[in-house]
Amino acid sequence: MLQVVKGRMLQAMHKGLSRQTHAQANVRMLPTYICSTPDGTEKGDLLVVELCQSHVRTMWVTLLGDGNQSPQVMYKIFSMPGDIMQGKGEALFDFIAQCVRQFLAGISSPQHRLPLGFVFPFSCRHTRLDKAELISWSKGFSCSDVEGKDIVQLLQSAINKQELYHVDVVALMNDTVGTMMTCSMAGKPCEVALVVGTGTNSCFMAMAQQVEMAEETSGQMCVSTEWGCFGDDGTLSDILTPYDQCVDEESSNPGEKRFEKLVSSLYLGEIVRHVLTALAAEKALFIGSNVAVLRTKGVLKIQQVLEIIDNEEGMAEARRALEALGLRPSERDCCRVQQICQAVVSRAATLCAAGLAAILSHMCQSQELKRLVVNVGVDSELYRGHTRFGEILQSVTELLAPECMATLLPSIDGTGWGAAMVTAVALRLAAQRHEVDQVLAPLRLSRADLQRVQALMRQEMELGLGWESNANASVRMLPTYVCGTPNGTERGEFLVLDLGGTNFRVLLVRMAKDGIHMASKIYVIPTTITQGTGEVLFDHIIECIMDFQLKHNLTEQVLPLGFTFSFPCQQLGLDKAVLLSWTKGFSASGCVGQDVVQLLQEAAQRKQHLGLKVVAVVNDTVGTMMSCGYDDPKCEIGLIVGTGTNACYMEEMQNVGAVEGEQGRMCINMEWGAFGDNGCLDDIFTDFDRLVDEKTINAGKQRFEKLISGMYLGEIVRHILLALVEKQLLFRGKPCPKLQIKGIFQTKFLSAIEIDGLALRQVRAILQDLELQASLEDSVLVREVCQTVSLRAAQLCAAGLAAVVEKMRENRGLAQLAVTVGVDGTLYKMHPW
Repeated sequence: MLQVVKGRMLQAMHKGLSRQTHAQANVRMLPTYICSTPDGTEKGDLLVVELCQSHVRTMWVTLLGDGNQSPQVMYKIFSMPGDIMQGKGEALFDFIAQCVRQFLAGISSPQHRLPLGFVFPFSCRHTRLDKAELISWSKGFSCSDVEGKDIVQLLQSAINKQELYHVDVVALMNDTVGTMMTCSMAGKPCEVALVVGTGTNSCFMAMAQQVEMAEETSGQMCVSTEWGCFGDDGTLSDILTPYDQCVDEESSNPGEKRFEKLVSSLYLGEIVRHVLTALAAEKALFIGSNVAVLRTKGVLKIQQVLEIIDNEEGMAEARRALEALGLRPSERDCCRVQQICQAVVSRAATLCAAGLAAILSHMCQSQELKRLVVNVGVDSELYRGHTRFGEILQSVTELLAPECMATLLPSIDGTGWGAAMVTAVALRLAAQRHEVDQVLAPLRLSRADLQRVQALMRQEMELGLGWESNANASVRMLPTYVCGTPNGTERGEFLVLDLGGTNFRVLLVRMAKDGIHMASKIYVIPTTITQGTGEVLFDHIIECIMDFQLKHNLTEQVLPLGFTFSFPCQQLGLDKAVLLSWTKGFSASGCVGQDVVQLLQEAAQRKQHLGLKVVAVVNDTVGTMMSCGYDDPKCEIGLIVGTGTNACYMEEMQNVGAVEGEQGRMCINMEWGAFGDNGCLDDIFTDFDRLVDEKTINAGKQRFEKLISGMYLGEIVRHILLALVEKQLLFRGKPCPKLQIKGIFQTKFLSAIEIDGLALRQVRAILQDLELQASLEDSVLVREVCQTVSLRAAQLCAAGLAAVVEKMRENRGLAQLAVTVGVDGTLYKMHPW
């Protein structure tokens, strides 16, 4: 039956977490906006106010940043006038503010800004840590004009009335959250808490993306389950006894808080009383006694129940309690009363365990763990007052959630101390947030920044196209001699070479009526060859071609060959291209200024391979545009975002200064990777970009490419992470020797880390492979850094593309341009966004 209750609790939790079903949920699963537990670096003076059942407690806490080993604490308790609980809301908050003023006057507190954490043990709807509306009163409170109001605002106004303008309410939490934070002190974080007192509730650290009622999507967020209302929709009707029904009917809120009425200390004495009344009516107890007293509500207190079930003194305590009611119990009566008290308290413990097991299983599943190891903070007069309650809670939880290992930690100081920790953590995170934002601010581009990049790109394009201005342009705008896009009627068999990054491909392409058929093989080019001599590089290329032809029985055929050569070339014809400069880590000597087709043919002669007929040499952007154009005639732009980046597009012939002729269009290879080499992008370049640039083999060159392409993004992220470590914002400031190694943080890690819905556990695993011991907070921050760098790269790419499409639209005198962009490159294909 407890497994069934656990299953129902899980269902109720999922209902509360979902935006679609939240409004109908009994287990409300309220976001608390507490996203972190203490890490021991918290320091400063903090004020805490705790609203309790019959009093207000104020605390002054000083944290020293020493792992919270020796906090200094002063506190004072103020008894609350009885009429305040049912009076006006304003009177309640005025009373609390007066307590704060008296407390501060008594300890001669300094007048610097004093952050205050407020423990308010009622259901609230948070929209921030310092903004929460009361949903409903409970535990005997019913102050007017408070429900639906912002509690923080009410308290802050009352504090301001007392002229305590240096006191700021920065965090509001319930007692469960306070308990969780209190128990986070023992060196290890506590991620679940359970309160069973006059009421009952639980909270736990959930994965933020599952808390749909909050806007946060990364990291964790503490959720207050508000499980006291579990069963209000009838899901517990099959375990409610007639005694529970009687207790409910006599309560101030019949039909509500059904779970709370089965487990909390406010009701257990009443359940026992109704059982005794029923048994006395059956003549099974107190024969010969006048049992009318048992019909009086509240005659049995929870403290008496707990003392009765104490095995050694219990029988004597039962006799004392029953005789005090005017009953004359026999030895057997005392024994049976003890059994009944044990049964009622044990049931409360097992039901709490079923709820706790549901929370633990949910955490285990959502984090995709085989085994969850977690600390659970417990604050409960039942737990403190009766050892057996804790033992049952522990053993039944293990039974119902065997995949979870939960260590129960008793709360040290109720919840006030935990409230100080919530406040301290909030201040630490706010300070860290400010510093992180400062580090990342230069990488965050506004719309105005992007419009400026677009305008600069347009300016450089015009310079590059002009016959006289071309030499001063950073965007070379090279004619390709490709004057038309495919129309779909092309047929034949072709050999293709593709050189442009870390790999070299040889392909056999057959274009037929039924489509395009391809066979290909990838050959790796070692760095020793890409950075060696031109002869060795082109000899290696010819060897790869010969190997491919041998494998495909092509040694006897001379097929027309297309050579995709993805480096800046001055094209002198479709089959003649002079290399202007190497990019993407290539630096083979003796090639710049040479015709690459000539270099290929010379290598073929050296290798005595005579069957090469090079028809066209094209840039990869052109190749991309043409391949997409085969399927879509509107494709007139090619874009590459991979190891490097570049773009090409169809320009009006009359605008191409380097080539004679006015009619038609020609594809222009922009070579936009070099955009900014003349300094026009210097204010977009950050210190991180400069560090990356300095360590490349072509410092000061390909500046735009170094902001965007796959070869560099991982390095930019690595330098940002090092800066965050240095500022002690990441990995607790511990040195990270592996992170000092150039190239260790590959761009593929960005793609992996940014996958939507990827559990932070998997982010941590990626970081652990780099010997980085990341906390959950670290993982969230690393993901944010990756997202910031990727977003900027994509936005800069978009600004460049916007310049191209605007120019095409204006060239053609159109109000609207519909155009297709063919895109290729590992970064575009592999990155999730």
